[in-house]
Amino acid sequence: MIAAKPIDIRTKLKSYLDIAFNGEPVVVSRKGNRNVVIVSEAEYNELAKAKRKEEYKESLERSIRQVEEGKTITKTMEELIAMED
Repeated sequence: MIAAKPIDIRTKLKSYLDIAFNGEPVVVSRKGNRNVVIVSEAEYNELAKAKRKEEYKESLERSIRQVEEGKTITKTMEELIAMED
């Protein structure tokens, strides 16, 4: 991981974008610890995918707990069809 100041990013943007594109994250230091990270689109997509998977896993675990705790409602197919009308 490489750290850079905003002034350096402005003057050497292409270089830092190339670094990020080649797989090395670039941390842009900002006042008040409001830093940002530049990553390639491929890296971003992998991070977003991992986040979605984790959220889905948590949702499944919540559902499993609800089933185990008896907090579900069971309907027959006939009851579901009747609800349509």
